[in-house]
Amino acid sequence: MFRTILYPVDLSDDDAGVTQMVRELARTLGARVVTLYVAPSMIQYEIFDLPTASLPQLVGDIVSGAQKVMAEFVAKHFAGSDAEGVVVSGDAAEEIVRQAEAHGAELIVMATHGRRGLNRLLFGSVAEKVVKTAPVPVLTVRPTR
Repeated sequence: MFRTILYPVDLSDDDAGVTQMVRELARTLGARVVTLYVAPSMIQYEIFDLPTASLPQLVGDIVSGAQKVMAEFVAKHFAGSDAEGVVVSGDAAEEIVRQAEAHGAELIVMATHGRRGLNRLLFGSVAEKVVKTAPVPVLTVRPTR
């Protein structure tokens, strides 16, 4: 039923409980895990007076650094599991949905961060956007603090 699980992460250990749950869920289901980090595309910063070449270089540096951290994250949390790490840049919600389709994921499991008030107004809810647009079931998990 769920042979591939997409697990978007922020590459911190803040969601260790969610990561453990995803690992156990995948083990129980015999599923592969695609762990995804979406680096910001920096398009929103084009309005500032930055050299044109700066933004692509900055995004490239972020992606390169994230790929190294992702490899360490997968090795630490998914050792011995059928898992891979993927790093892309773009809008988080759009890329999560796009990568779920690209990797044939049948389930997306993601942490919610419970933003409220001004933070929610400014940043919105990535999880909410994914739930509304994903072509597959989305399991949202509130991390324990």
